[in-house]
Amino acid sequence: MKQEVKKKQGLSRLFEIAGEKKLLLIISGILAAFSAACMLVPFISVYQILGELLRSGGNISLVDGTMMTRWGWIAFAGLIAGLLLLYAAIICSHVAAFRILYGMRMGLARHIGKLSLGYLNSTATGAIKKNLEQDVERIELFVAHTIPDLVNVAATVIVMFAIFFSLNGWMSLTCIIAFAISIAMQASMMFGKKAQNTMKAYFDAQERIHSSAIQYVRGIPVVKIFGQTVFSFKKFHNDLIAYRDWAVAYCDKFENGMAVFTVVLNSFLTFILPVGLLIMSGDPNNISFALVYLFFIIMAPSVSSPLYKLTMLASGTREIFEGVSRIDAIYAEEPVRETSEPKHPFGYNISFENVSFAYENKAEATRVEALADINFTARAGEITALVGPSGSGKSTVANLIPRFWDIKTGEIKIGGVNIKDIPTEELMNTVSFVFQDTFLFYDTLFENIKVGRPNATDEEVYAAARAAQCHQFIENLPDGYNTLIGEGGVFLSGGEEQRVSVARAILKNSPILVLDEATAFADPENEYKMQIALKELIKDKTVIVIAHRLSSIKTANQIIVLRDGMIEQIGTHDNLVAEEGLYQRMWEAYTSAYDWTLKVGGAKA
Repeated sequence: MKQEVKKKQGLSRLFEIAGEKKLLLIISGILAAFSAACMLVPFISVYQILGELLRSGGNISLVDGTMMTRWGWIAFAGLIAGLLLLYAAIICSHVAAFRILYGMRMGLARHIGKLSLGYLNSTATGAIKKNLEQDVERIELFVAHTIPDLVNVAATVIVMFAIFFSLNGWMSLTCIIAFAISIAMQASMMFGKKAQNTMKAYFDAQERIHSSAIQYVRGIPVVKIFGQTVFSFKKFHNDLIAYRDWAVAYCDKFENGMAVFTVVLNSFLTFILPVGLLIMSGDPNNISFALVYLFFIIMAPSVSSPLYKLTMLASGTREIFEGVSRIDAIYAEEPVRETSEPKHPFGYNISFENVSFAYENKAEATRVEALADINFTARAGEITALVGPSGSGKSTVANLIPRFWDIKTGEIKIGGVNIKDIPTEELMNTVSFVFQDTFLFYDTLFENIKVGRPNATDEEVYAAARAAQCHQFIENLPDGYNTLIGEGGVFLSGGEEQRVSVARAILKNSPILVLDEATAFADPENEYKMQIALKELIKDKTVIVIAHRLSSIKTANQIIVLRDGMIEQIGTHDNLVAEEGLYQRMWEAYTSAYDWTLKVGGAKA
C-alpha cells in the first residue's frame, strides 16, 4: 500500500520554497551574519573606551588618546563594513526572491489553466486574484527581507548575549528573564493555535472583500442607474462591516498583552539597575565590575530593539504561512488528467453515449444533476443545434466536449475516440468556441484576434478579420489593428466583440466548432454581416449550435431538444414543427412574439 507523503507546512514549507534558489540564500545568510558581527564592533569599541576612561579615574590627561582614536576608527570601519555586507545580503535575497516569485506565479497560472471549470466556477475570482497577487507577494517578502533580517537579527542577539555572558552572567540572565516575561504576555497571540485561527479568519475576510469589491465594481453601472449608494450593494457593505468588527475585536482582545509586552521589552534597564546595585554593594571598589555595570546600563536597552524585531519577524511569518497554505491548496486541486496512452481521432463525428453529469461543489458539499442519459451523434460536416428552455443543459452539453468538466458516467467520443484518451492540447486545437459572452483581453485588436493561433502571420490575421466582417470597423478605429481594447483604449459594441471572437475562431480553423448564440448582440443592420462571417466559419466543420433564436437553426441538419437535462426530441426543423411536443410549442411562442407591440395609454404605439 502506497503511503501518502505528508506535505511540509509552516516554516519548513517556506524554506522549501525559498530553497529553489538555495545558493543565493546561503550567500545572503552568511553575508547577513557577518554584517551583524560587524555592526557590533562599535559596542566593543564603546566598552574599550569606557574602560580607558574609568582607568584614568576621570583625569583626562591620563587618557590614552591614541588608543581611543584607534577604537573610534575601528567602530566606524565596523559600521561601514556591516552596512555594505547587509546591502550585499539583501541584493542576493532579492534576486532569489524575484526569481522564485516569477516561477511561482507562472507555475500557479499554468496549474490553474489545467484545472476544470468546476474549480473556477466554485471559487471566487477575488480569492484567486488574491492568491496570485498578495499571497505570492508575501513569499517574496519572506525570501527578500525576512530571511536576511532573521539571520541578521538572530546573529546580533546571539553575539550580543555571548558578549554579555562573557562579562557578567547574572546581569545577562536578568535580560533573558525580562525578555521571557514579555514574550509570555503575548505568546498566544504570536505563536499559539489562537494565532493560527485568527490569521485564517483574517485571510477569509480579505478574500471575501476582494470578491465583493470585484463584483461591486462590475455592478457600478446598475448602482448609478438606480441612484443608489454603496449601501445598496449589501454583500460588499456587509463584508466591509464584518472585517471592521473583526479588526476592532482583535485589537481589543490583545491590547493589554501587547502593551505589557512592549513596556517590559523596552525596560531592560529597570531590571538591570537593582541587580547591578546589589552585586556592587558587595564590593563597592571593584572597578572592573563598575566598567561592566556601566556597559550594561548603556548597551542593554539597545538589546530590546533586535529582540523586538526578532519576535515581530517570527510572529509576522504567521501571515505568510497562511498565504502559503492557500497557494498549496490550489496546487492540491487535481488538474484534468492526461491519458498515459494517447489516441488520435480518425474523424470528427461527436458522439454522446449514455452521458450523465452533475455539478459538484466540494466546499458546500452540494451536487446538482445537469444531464441524464444523453445519447446522440453530431456528424462531421453537419450542423447540430441544441435548443430548450433555460437550465435545460444546452451549455453543459457544449462545455463537456472540450473537457471543461469530466464526466463520470458514459462516454463522449470524437472520431470514435474517448475525449479522455485525446491529449488535452490536441483536444483544445480540435475544438473552437464562439461564446455568447465574448471576452477580449486588455490588448490590441491584432493580438486579440491572434489568440486564435499565436504563430499566425500578419496577413492571416487580416484575412480572418475580413472573413469575420470586422476588418472595416477595425480600420476606422484610431490606431486600426493596434487599437487598445478596454481601459486606456476603446470599448466595442457587443456585435463588434462577437465578430472579433468569430475572427479568432476562423484563424484557429479547428474542425469542430461550438457556437453559443453567436448573433445574440447583433443588431438587424449587422446581423447580415454576422451571418456571412459564420457561413465562412462553418465550412466543412462539425458544428454544434446553442440556439435561442429558433429562426437561425431552421436549416440545421439535426435539432436536439433538451428539457431538465434530458433529450426530449431529435429531428429536423420541419419534422419537429409537424409533431406535437416541446419544440412545436417553442416555435409557436417564438413566432407569436413578432405580433407583440408596445402600447402606451391603451393605444398601439
